[in-house]
Amino acid sequence: MEPNNSLPIGTASGTFLSIMPNILSEDIVKTIILAVIGATVSFIVSLLLKWFIKPKK
Repeated sequence: MEPNNSLPIGTASGTFLSIMPNILSEDIVKTIILAVIGATVSFIVSLLLKWFIKPKK
C-alpha cells in the first residue's frame, strides 16, 4: 500500500494560499528582520552561557 501524500500537501498549500493575500510585504520584511535578530541574540547568549559554565582548569 503506497502512502497518499495528496491530503497533507493539499491542506498545507490551501492554507498557505488563503493566508497569502492577507499578509503585507512590510510584515514579511519585519518578520525576517526580527527572526535574524532573535537568532543572533540566541546564539550570543548560548556562547556566553557556555563560557560562564565552562569548568575552570
